[in-house]
Amino acid sequence: MATVTLPTEIQPRSPKGEFRNEPFTNFKDHETARQMKAALEHVASHLGHEYDLIIGGHRLRTEGKIKSVNPARPSQVVGVHQKAGAEHAEKAMQAALEAFESWSRTSVETRASLLLNAAEIIRKRKLEFCAWLTYEVGKNWVEADADVGETIDFLEFYAREALRLTKSETPIQLPGEHDQLMYIPLGVGAVIPPWNFPFAIMAGMTVASIVTGNTVILKPSSDSPTIAAKFIEVLEEAGLPGGVVNFCPGSGASFGNAVVEHPRTRFIAFTGSRDVGLEIHERAAKHRKGQIWIKRTILEMGGKDSTVVMADSDLDAAVDGVVAAAFGFSGQKCSACSRAIVDAPVYDVFVERVREKVATLVVGDPAVNSNMGPVINKAAMDSILKYIEIGKKEGRLVAGGKAVENRDGGFFIEPTVIADISPNAVIAQEEIFGPVLAIIKVNGFQEALGVANNTEYGLTGAIYTGSREALDIASRDYHVGNLYLNRKCTGAMVGAHPFGGFNMSGTDSKAGGPDYLLLFTQAKSVAEKLGSAPSRVGI
Repeated sequence: MATVTLPTEIQPRSPKGEFRNEPFTNFKDHETARQMKAALEHVASHLGHEYDLIIGGHRLRTEGKIKSVNPARPSQVVGVHQKAGAEHAEKAMQAALEAFESWSRTSVETRASLLLNAAEIIRKRKLEFCAWLTYEVGKNWVEADADVGETIDFLEFYAREALRLTKSETPIQLPGEHDQLMYIPLGVGAVIPPWNFPFAIMAGMTVASIVTGNTVILKPSSDSPTIAAKFIEVLEEAGLPGGVVNFCPGSGASFGNAVVEHPRTRFIAFTGSRDVGLEIHERAAKHRKGQIWIKRTILEMGGKDSTVVMADSDLDAAVDGVVAAAFGFSGQKCSACSRAIVDAPVYDVFVERVREKVATLVVGDPAVNSNMGPVINKAAMDSILKYIEIGKKEGRLVAGGKAVENRDGGFFIEPTVIADISPNAVIAQEEIFGPVLAIIKVNGFQEALGVANNTEYGLTGAIYTGSREALDIASRDYHVGNLYLNRKCTGAMVGAHPFGGFNMSGTDSKAGGPDYLLLFTQAKSVAEKLGSAPSRVGI
């Protein structure tokens, strides 16, 4: 049997106290703001570094490279990465398989301790990781802090959940038997995270895999590989054995497909677009020669999220919630509010107040903590601008509507609001993934609920109303995985809001919830007749 040497740094220990969400950073505090500026200066001095592939603990370089750039100033290279190809898929698989033999037999306490160690490292360097997020994907300070905080939450929460799973018991103990239910690891998994939460989602899927005893081939987004590389450095410092996580930036069409299709791949955890998720699901479903299991897919594939605003709502709160959810991180969240469905009696007032609120948003370099930074790349900007042109023909432009010229060539777009949109219009149905809000007029609650449910997605939704009856009906009939009552539809918190959606939004994985780790395990039932155990002999 292959052996993975466990570093002495991993000392099995229990988490301290019950799980608590990482507190948000107060950047209004002058000293904290000064420290954030210092972190940005520190990270700026480390931009452009070249990072290796890491397969089986060994560092490799390739002829092909991936350059990650700052979307606020694309001439600034954040990191240079090796480009794994199809030829590296087998090497990564063999390394992961070898590591699995020992890692899967490592105690859950030791595996959980790795996560707790990593959480503490990140907590101590929180602002530094915020700065990396600002440079690589254009997050302002608050959005970056939320991403880092969620990363810490996932590490702390999944460590505790893994320990809880070890205490699982069968509902019934038959007389004369000792009955057990054990959650055992699946095997080698492919983890394919997105660029928009390049720290939290990437880390969450990775550590959920490894704390349950699996090993991982990690293929980060080509738009955000540096954040993933920094996370691997944290895991190594925390005691990660070689081969447990294999770091392989690369093309989805070559390396990614090769890993998904490999007969020894046991599961694929993916977050991204609907089209890519469906392609992964299809490729994973096809049986390959030598494959002895049905591959499991854990998919989160985006949304077309709505906020319903009724005439009896707190309109100021509704306006604030819609604008925050629509334009936070330039609308580049699968949970972002892209549709406001507004009751006719307050429609005109709502549109005007949204226009006024949006006019106060500042678009600019996230390093100086502007309200809105850039979109991720030129292809995204071009796609969003095309949708805006479609929207101008489908409705009435209220605010924004064009790119923001800047001397650095950054990918900035004005926060755009288009009113008088039909529920079936293109911009009311297709995921835009940018700072574009469509406003739809309805007559009454039942029509609003029907419009809210009229897309192929079902990720997040919100409703503002003073009616208890409407809230109760929405809780039952508003068909989304994450529903928010009288609050915005973004900002899911680990533990409180297990996250995942219905329909084309994915497999409803419920990240950050008590069921999530079950997706990375298989349940084994063991029943032993009491009094029948043979004497122990050497094997």
